[in-house]
Amino acid sequence: MNLILMGLPGAGKGTQAEKIVEAYKIPHISTGDMFREAMKKETPMGLEAKSYIDKGELVPDSVTNGIVRDRLAQADTEKGFLLDGFPRTLAQAEELDLILEGLGKKIDDVLNIHVESEVLIERLAGRIICRECGATYHKTNNPPKVEGTCDKCGSHDFYQREDDKPETVKNRLAVNIENSAPILEYYASQGVLHTIDGDRDIQSVFNDVKTIIDETN
Repeated sequence: MNLILMGLPGAGKGTQAEKIVEAYKIPHISTGDMFREAMKKETPMGLEAKSYIDKGELVPDSVTNGIVRDRLAQADTEKGFLLDGFPRTLAQAEELDLILEGLGKKIDDVLNIHVESEVLIERLAGRIICRECGATYHKTNNPPKVEGTCDKCGSHDFYQREDDKPETVKNRLAVNIENSAPILEYYASQGVLHTIDGDRDIQSVFNDVKTIIDETN
C-alpha cells in the first residue's frame, strides 16, 4: 500500500501518521527525514541539497525529486510507504508518478484529513506559553487549572509565539490551502483521493482512515 497523507497545519496529520505506521508496519517518509538521511549518508543528491541549504537557498525540485526517488527505491518500501510533506506542488505530484512508474509502483490512496479553517485557527492560535518555565497550554483544550496561573511554577506571565498569533495562523493556512488545491484536484482526477473529516476524536478519524486503506488495498 503506497499512501500519501495530506492535511492543513493543525489537522492532526502527525497523530494519524503514527497510527497508520503502527497498524500497517510501513515506513513513514517525511520530506525532512529524507533530506536529513540523504545529507547524513552524503549521497550525491544529499550533498547537492546541502549546498543549497548551507547558502540559505531553496532546494530545487530536481534535487528534491532525486532524493525522493532514492528513498522510495530502498528495500523497506517493498510492502508500501506513507509519504508526508511530498508532493508540495502539482509539478512534484506529476514527477512522483513518473518516479513510481520507473519503480513499478503507484499511489493507492491519498488521505486528506480535512478540518475547516475556523476550527484550525482556534486550535493553532489558542496556544500560550509560561514565560518563566516554558510550560505550554491551550486556552480551550488544555488551560491552566487556575486561570492565569501556571500549574508548574505558579507564574502569571504567559505569552504567545508570533507563529501562533491568529493573523499569522490565518495567513499560513491561506497559503497552504492555495498550494494544496491543485494537488488535491490532481489526485481526485485519478480517483485515489479520500477526504476524511478530521474534526472528531483521534480514534474516529483513524477508523475512517483504516476502512479506506483496508477497502482499497
